[in-house]
Amino acid sequence: MVGVKVIANDTEFQPELSAAGSRLTVVKFTMRGCGPCLRIAPAFNALSNKYPQATFLEVDVHQCQGTAATNNISATPTFLFFRNKVRIDQYQGADAVGLEEKIKQHLENDPGNSEDTDIPKGYMDLMPFINKAGCECLNESDEHGFDNSLRKDSTYLESDCDEQLLITVAFSQPVRLYSMKLQGPDNGQGPKCIKIFINLPRSMDFEEAERSEPTQALELTPDDIKDDGIVQLRYVKFQNVNSVTVSKVSVLRSVQTDNFIGF
Repeated sequence: MVGVKVIANDTEFQPELSAAGSRLTVVKFTMRGCGPCLRIAPAFNALSNKYPQATFLEVDVHQCQGTAATNNISATPTFLFFRNKVRIDQYQGADAVGLEEKIKQHLENDPGNSEDTDIPKGYMDLMPFINKAGCECLNESDEHGFDNSLRKDSTYLESDCDEQLLITVAFSQPVRLYSMKLQGPDNGQGPKCIKIFINLPRSMDFEEAERSEPTQALELTPDDIKDDGIVQLRYVKFQNVNSVTVSKVSVLRSVQTDNFIGF
């Protein structure tokens, strides 16, 4: 939707979040007579037109007291960010530049209208929940590092000294994993055998990864690492996940390449 949808009462809020689905939803909590709220209002309206791939809602804390209380709103303006009715972030204050940066950050990996059709109903792309500061990758190439694997573009992650990679992906809150995507090239340099660990108390090295029992081990087929491939996980074992460590120990050639990693 283009423009800001004003929520008239508490009963309208949840249906609007449901209708937005996996689209980024930005909710402005405002109050009549609030100076900072009035100052940022034109910028918020402009942002809603600049980023039509997101949904923008406005909630008056006096008109929608239940919604404000449920979301623990203590000051205005407060901006909450949702996807699939899950609160993923917040921003306070009337700094339009800072607000736009936050919106851009969350839209970077937003599936939007091109959302993967193979994600089952009730599930969502977890890229917005990845905490990049907590991620690491051992044996990454200097020229083609880990950050490339989180982008849906032509960049890629490549191993350095040999074919092994040890990747840890941290999340900003506990999540449940249904499946993962591992996109690789069709030239034999994609991953073949992987071991997956969750919630490790500290970083592991390659020797530990080799001798430790994983949460799940997988042997990938060429179809698994195609653009439309999905790697199914044992869902019952991935219910309260703070971090995932993926050890990639085998490829068909001596260099390993990943175009994209997603959950």
